[in-house]
Amino acid sequence: MKYMASYDMMETVRNTNEWLGATARAIGSSPAVAMWPNPSMEMLRAWGEVTERSFARMVMKPDWGIWTFSEDGRDHLVQIQTVVSKPFGDLLYFAIPGRKTRKRRVLLVAPMSGHYATLLRKTVISLMADCEVYVTDWHNARDIPMSEGKFDVEDYTLYLVDFMRELGPDTHVVAVCQPVPLTLAAVAYLAEDDPSAQPRSMTLIGGPVDPEANHTDVTDFGRTVTMGQLEQSAIQRVGFKYAGVGRKVYPGMLQLASFISMNNETHSDAFKNQIAAVASGEASEHDKHNTFYDEYLSVMDMTAEFYLSTVQRIFKDREIATNSFTVDGRAVDIGKITTVAVKIVEGENDDISAPGQCLAALDLLTGLPDSKKASHLEPGAGHYGIFAGKSWRENIRPLVLDFIDANSEDEAATKEPAKPALAPADVEKTTVKPVKTAAVTPEKSEPLASKTADVVPLDTKAPKKAAAKK
Repeated sequence: MKYMASYDMMETVRNTNEWLGATARAIGSSPAVAMWPNPSMEMLRAWGEVTERSFARMVMKPDWGIWTFSEDGRDHLVQIQTVVSKPFGDLLYFAIPGRKTRKRRVLLVAPMSGHYATLLRKTVISLMADCEVYVTDWHNARDIPMSEGKFDVEDYTLYLVDFMRELGPDTHVVAVCQPVPLTLAAVAYLAEDDPSAQPRSMTLIGGPVDPEANHTDVTDFGRTVTMGQLEQSAIQRVGFKYAGVGRKVYPGMLQLASFISMNNETHSDAFKNQIAAVASGEASEHDKHNTFYDEYLSVMDMTAEFYLSTVQRIFKDREIATNSFTVDGRAVDIGKITTVAVKIVEGENDDISAPGQCLAALDLLTGLPDSKKASHLEPGAGHYGIFAGKSWRENIRPLVLDFIDANSEDEAATKEPAKPALAPADVEKTTVKPVKTAAVTPEKSEPLASKTADVVPLDTKAPKKAAAKK
């Protein structure tokens, strides 16, 4: 499939559907149609409106949408500043001029797994009240010229190293999902190369440090597909429409097809209900459906080398799990981490990075004293809930803030009330339990949204299904 024609064909299909939606909306909205009242015209207009919006979102990067921050009865403007700019990703800072600078400095490492960093919008907002927040903002590979070179797991790791050096040692890193193992490698790299630049703490949330620690559909598929099959079925070249023309990528729209296919009936029902709501005048610009799908449908291409090296080195060869990861031919020893406090957060019902996969990081930290290790298993939480849902807001966020305070240079100066307070039942647990996969419904936005932060190999189901159909 490594041809521009196949990439351009997908874009042609997307563009055609967007045009059909716009045409149907225009016809159904024409004043002339109102002369002969007919319910079918309202349904045509509604179908067109939903279809046009859905297909247009697939090639748009969502806005962060964080314009103001309220505190003590005052509204402060939020300025999103670029601290470090690189070809494949930037380091952003959510500056809030006019308010007292927070003692906690947090680097939030966003996943590069098909969706933009804006997937962590709610996480950012929840941390802004108590922290100075920095976020890794990865770029869409289709927009990066081939002259910028390659970008694989080693380059990703070195980007994180540069970002941590820029922020300095008073930083607390929070990594979510896919970047967890590479964040661990980046800190280990700094531990040996530049110890003074290490962050004070790492919070690793639901990531595949050892994919074999607790099997899921993701790990099962990763063991069965060969790299040759994966490259032939999933990799394409960017077409002539974008700046990255000719670059080999794993297309975001191919990945979106795999996301949709996992819960096809649920998504179909969600769109049918939305069309009916638009036709009856019950829908709105920022209703629950639009809020979720505006983000869910916005996908980005990943470089082929990053996608394939993640599958090969993280999932198949388990280089992080076996402490055999290398960067530019240099071994990265996770045991060299001796001063950075590490906290593991997992969800009991996480069917993407199952309990135990992230917890494996603690066994690799042989040089770190037990007093600097912590873990938490959130009861009943799925993948999305542990970093952006109710479980995050009510239980996990306060625990993370307490962990940051306990490992800050001046604990007394940074100690601020963590709200809401923990209930007595919200104690930390480290027991690994079997994965429970809950039914996914659009009415329950957290389980459905968990699929938007999938680790990379999950997206290979679409090529597999397509091959079966052929």
